[in-house]
Amino acid sequence: MKLFASTLILCLSALGGEIATPAEVSPIGNLPEPPRIPFHLPDPAIAVKAREAPMPPALPLIFPKDTRALIREAAMKHQVPAAFVSSIVRAESNFDPLALSPKGAIGLMQLMPETAQQFGADPHVPEQNIDAGTRYLRWLVNRYHKYRDGLKRAIAAYNAGPGMVDRYRGVPPFPETRVYVARVMGFLKEFQRRRG
Repeated sequence: MKLFASTLILCLSALGGEIATPAEVSPIGNLPEPPRIPFHLPDPAIAVKAREAPMPPALPLIFPKDTRALIREAAMKHQVPAAFVSSIVRAESNFDPLALSPKGAIGLMQLMPETAQQFGADPHVPEQNIDAGTRYLRWLVNRYHKYRDGLKRAIAAYNAGPGMVDRYRGVPPFPETRVYVARVMGFLKEFQRRRG
């Protein structure tokens, strides 16, 4: 409380009040006065240009019911179980179409922009995001189907990339990827139970 009061007194004195002298405020009162920062109003020409700039298109709102329909449609189209696609969406974005990862992955299936472009999709559009993500899952399942742990390899490749799965000849030893595979497998069992 004493430090707070000293700081408050110092701040008030820095604002021009004559509340305290440096000797009353303790050693921090000996600091030089901070420089005054001039305040400038924005240039009106810039403000007008900002108001006239076109707004980016609004992202479509999507609700869980719609998401399930999109997942079922993409799953049938690419012959991937809907429960599997749902488990990936749950692990990746928790069904949030506006999800954006720190690494730059976008949307429901957290597609990296390069992957979305490779599959000809706009990752911001939920329909295209789910379709491209499901198509990528199909590609991964086909790639690893010959292995005993093919499904786990496909899940790990969705998270860490196929290069890492190939390098380690299975699920890579990264804690994040191992936890991810376990989460997706748990969600898959949950979605299969709900259906059956």
